[in-house]
Amino acid sequence: MHIEKNVCDSIIGTLLEIPGKNKDGIAARLDLLNMGVKTDLQPKYGERRTRLPLGPWNLSRAEKREVCNSFYGMKVPEGYSSNIKNLVSLQDSRLLGLKSHDCHTLMQQLLPVAIRSVLEKPARYAITRLCFFFNAICAKTVDVSKLDKLEEDVVVTLCLLEKYFPPSFFDIMVHLVVHLVREVRLCGPVYFRWMYPFERYMKVLKGYVQNRTRPEGCIAERYIAEEAVEFCTQHLSDVSTVGVPSSQKMGVSKPLSGCTNTEEVLPYIEQHMIHIKTAYPKFRKRTKWLQDKHNSTFIQWLRFKVQSELEEDNHGVSENLRWLAAGPNMAVPLYRSYLIKGIKFNIKAQDDVRTTQNSGVYLLAQTMQVASAKDKNPILSNMGFYGVIQEIWDLDYQKFTIPVFRCDWIDSSGLVVDELGFTLVDLSKIGHRNDQFVLASQVKQIFFVDDPMHRGWSVVLSMPNREYNDVIGDEVLGDVIIECEPFTRGMPNVDTFDELVGELGGQNIRDGCEDIWIE
Repeated sequence: MHIEKNVCDSIIGTLLEIPGKNKDGIAARLDLLNMGVKTDLQPKYGERRTRLPLGPWNLSRAEKREVCNSFYGMKVPEGYSSNIKNLVSLQDSRLLGLKSHDCHTLMQQLLPVAIRSVLEKPARYAITRLCFFFNAICAKTVDVSKLDKLEEDVVVTLCLLEKYFPPSFFDIMVHLVVHLVREVRLCGPVYFRWMYPFERYMKVLKGYVQNRTRPEGCIAERYIAEEAVEFCTQHLSDVSTVGVPSSQKMGVSKPLSGCTNTEEVLPYIEQHMIHIKTAYPKFRKRTKWLQDKHNSTFIQWLRFKVQSELEEDNHGVSENLRWLAAGPNMAVPLYRSYLIKGIKFNIKAQDDVRTTQNSGVYLLAQTMQVASAKDKNPILSNMGFYGVIQEIWDLDYQKFTIPVFRCDWIDSSGLVVDELGFTLVDLSKIGHRNDQFVLASQVKQIFFVDDPMHRGWSVVLSMPNREYNDVIGDEVLGDVIIECEPFTRGMPNVDTFDELVGELGGQNIRDGCEDIWIE
């Protein structure tokens, strides 16, 4: 945890030239001269000032502003991190007051996005590789069979960084990165050993202090009082616990949310498909037509089918299926926010007036895919959909409720995956307008960050998995890795760096940029 923070401070401090954290300077340039490497970057002494030629790690003023503006415009989901906007100083083009968890979120996902349009491509890819390593080492699930490959990759990554950063950058903290994989192999996932939960709880304890001359006594008295009150509430009816806020404007998912996906409905779907093929024998081989017909007639057919079975003795129709077939109440309440499995979802209008972003969703669904508009033999396979929540409906089936989202789904023409595995979307290209609803229990929360490289496009990032960690061997992972993860393709190929360095031909592609002057 502290290694990640110190490495992040070194990278951010060097790129943005933050005093006290910058690893570049006259001493670093003289080290290069003494080592006999990159002699073109040695200091140029003048009468009053000393000029430092720009190295591969230096950013121009415009690039610094671009990086800071990228951080300043980021809106992340609630509970993901602190407000990044409060950490950015646009006047000085710096990041100030970074805590350990702020550095963690930067190294995990945000930093590779912010530097997409700056630096030379080899140097930028080297930093991105290092971020990919920290993302992999802090994963919720650890595949033991891939740790050796991960250890080899981080060694190569540090060697690549040595090509583009000064020797002063590589202090003991950067060296300790090499040993992190061995630590995971011996001690298990990093998640069980980092201090973020304890540091967050320290903020709660600090809030107990009312008399600053006696902080320990305030914490002890407040803690005992809160524990006593919470214990008493367990013996009282209709009393909420201490510290748990209640809101009239937020819905909470019920245990039966998503019950339409249970096994008791699947047999009826198969029966309905057989019914359609029997009723329309001419269209038996037209898969897309059959699927469209099924979608438009299944609900009405299910209602009559269940009613006919209820008239029989020993029908075997469950209570849940009976209410599902009867249909929901036509009066549907709408919510601006909804809490599902501890994750908060907002509608787009709610996010527009807040500093957080909780309206992005991802759906992995089995759907028909065609090669062209004339293709009459589509294939059935899994496909990822990215959308923004516009409305939250809570369907009332008398005995239970089912939350559904009405979303604006991104059309396939507005979806691109780049060479590093980042998924880019154009939020202005909306498709699938005839099928906008999705069960709230089926989606995964994501968020969008403006891409500094391609104007009008956004990079898709996902929330970390909040479930327990697993250490696995060669068996298949239990969690499904979705397409919106920009790190599923692993680290960039090392051969790519060699090709990029060869294309540069030893030239300084930063010629024409303003050098660094030191009084």
